[in-house]
Amino acid sequence: MIKRRHEMLFKNVADADKKLRDVGYISSQEIATVVYLAGVTKKPVLVEGPAGVGKTELAKAVAKALKRELIRLQCYEGLDESKALYDWEYSKQLLYTQMLKEKIQDIIADTKTLPEAMDRIALQENAFFSERFVHPRPLLQAISSEKPVVLLIDEIDKSDPEFEAFLLEILSDYQVTIPEIGTQSARHIPFVFLTSNNFRELSDTLKRRCLHLHIDYPDMNRELGILLVKFPGIDRVFAEKIVEAVRTIRDLDLKKKPCVSETVDWTRSLIALQMFEIKPEVIMGTLNVLCKSEADAQKVREHYSRPPKGGFSCA
Repeated sequence: MIKRRHEMLFKNVADADKKLRDVGYISSQEIATVVYLAGVTKKPVLVEGPAGVGKTELAKAVAKALKRELIRLQCYEGLDESKALYDWEYSKQLLYTQMLKEKIQDIIADTKTLPEAMDRIALQENAFFSERFVHPRPLLQAISSEKPVVLLIDEIDKSDPEFEAFLLEILSDYQVTIPEIGTQSARHIPFVFLTSNNFRELSDTLKRRCLHLHIDYPDMNRELGILLVKFPGIDRVFAEKIVEAVRTIRDLDLKKKPCVSETVDWTRSLIALQMFEIKPEVIMGTLNVLCKSEADAQKVREHYSRPPKGGFSCA
C-alpha cells in the first residue's frame, strides 16, 4: 500500500536550491524549480543533456539533500525485466523443497486420498512460494523499501523500447505483479530520476509521464561556482582562467566537447602537476584530460598554434 501522506520535501524553490548547494551541487533556477515540483507532484524527472554535465550527480545530490538511499539502475541494450526487477531463485526453492520432504510426509500421513493429500499440501503453499525466494533488483528494491528512496534510472535511452514500455507500467502504478506471490505495491513513492544522453529518441508517452529538465553546459558563473565548491581554497583568478580556457575549447568544432566533469578533472590534474598558469603549452600538454579523441585534441592544438591578434584569451 502506497503511503499517500503529504510530505513537504522542500519548502519552496529557494529551499531546494539551498539544500542542493549544501551538499555541494551548484544548481540553477531551472534545476531547483524542477526538483521542487517533482517533490510536490511525485512525478519522475527526465533529465536530458550532453554526457558529463551533472545529470547523474543531480540524483545523487537530491538523495544526499533528503538523506535518502540512492538506488541506481544502469540501463544498457538488452536490459530486460528480470535484470531490472527481480530474480526468482529456483535453486534455493529446490533446496528448500528437498529439505522439507520429510515434513511433507508428516503433513499428509493421515490422509486417505490423493485429493485430500493435495489439499493438505496446498495449505503449506507459502512455504514454497514466498519472498524468501525473490532476489530483488533495483526497481523492486525501490518500491519495496521500508523508507523513501531516490531511484536513478541512468541512461534510459540505451535500453530497448520494449523495456521503456515495461518501465512505464512500473512508474504509472508503482506496483509489480510477481506471478509466484502476487502484486507488490510500493510502500512509498520513490523520488525518480531518468537520465538520457539522447542516444535514441524516447517515446512521447514516457516524456508525458515525466517532468522534463535539460541540463546543458553551464554558464561561466555556474561553472566557476562548481570549481570553488569542488576545490575549497582554490585561487579564484586561477579558477576563472581554467573556466575561460575550457569555454574557449568548447567553442571549437569538436566531436566531444569538454563537460563539467572534464573541467573538474583538468583542475585536479593542474593542481597535482603544480601548474597554476594557464598558458597554451600547459593546455596542449594536458589535452589528454580535456579531449577524448585524438581528432579533437588535434583541433585544439591547431587553435593554439595560431594565436589570434592580441594573444590567447586564457593568458
